[in-house]
Amino acid sequence: MLCAIGAALVFSANDMVIKFLSDGYPLHQIVFVRATLGLIVTMAVIAPLEGGLVLRTRRLPLHLVRGLCVVIANMAFFASIAALPLADATAIFFISPLVITGLSVLILREHVGPRRWAAVAVGLVGVVVIVRPTSASFQIAALLPMLAAFGYAMLHIFTRRLGVSEKASTMAIYIQITFILVSGAFGLVAGDGRFATSSHPSLQFLLTAWVWPETGDFAIMVALGVLSAAGGYLITQAYRLSEAGLVAPFEYLALVMAIFWGFTIFGEVPTLWAAGGMALILASGLYLALREAGLGKRPAVVRHSSRR
Repeated sequence: MLCAIGAALVFSANDMVIKFLSDGYPLHQIVFVRATLGLIVTMAVIAPLEGGLVLRTRRLPLHLVRGLCVVIANMAFFASIAALPLADATAIFFISPLVITGLSVLILREHVGPRRWAAVAVGLVGVVVIVRPTSASFQIAALLPMLAAFGYAMLHIFTRRLGVSEKASTMAIYIQITFILVSGAFGLVAGDGRFATSSHPSLQFLLTAWVWPETGDFAIMVALGVLSAAGGYLITQAYRLSEAGLVAPFEYLALVMAIFWGFTIFGEVPTLWAAGGMALILASGLYLALREAGLGKRPAVVRHSSRR
């Protein structure tokens, strides 16, 4: 429980800091620095805790595809919080258990009963309540946390395929390497800001030019790398040491913290519509996690360096 609480606090702080930096630096630059430092911390500190560094694998393509799923989830979510309130984006992202449930039927051929399908429906209603696609307040950026949830769900599916044959530190290292490759390539293509022609905050965050960070901001980016590695290790340990039904509720502490950070740092107050949608998503996600644990399914180790 302590590991799960620590991970939720670390991931929420990570989100807050990235939103704080979003008006001064491009997303791919922040991710590149964060992943580089996260890789160093994972190799120097976390891997030795698991008995040493292991990079050899027979499943490299699956590691890379899994890493791309994480990159999609991260980039989409972080782009969304440049335009959306932090709590709203976090709540929409938490439909990932609903997406995982649907994909487990399509890809893993698992059976899902009517009560879990009902929970999925409730969660989707919660998303509609927050997004309100027919209202004047609808933002296209609200679709980005949904894309992030899909990427995270695919990560979960691929992790189930990998099973327990790989160390958590090994999977984390390949994810960080994927981040470095993708964000570095993005920087080579768009790092000069040539495509930053839109005034939309999410597109600006994605496409603005790389700049040399100020000393204080660079220290914050270094801290992000440490947070990324620490949060991944903590959530991995949480799922390894306990049942998913005990761990999953503590992950939703990240939603509470998103409301806290949004209010204290950015002056964001959730609307009644958003609060109602959050409650529906929270209830459906918790039910699915507890139901899966009750059915005796082995929890997949998903969140190490996965999101945030």
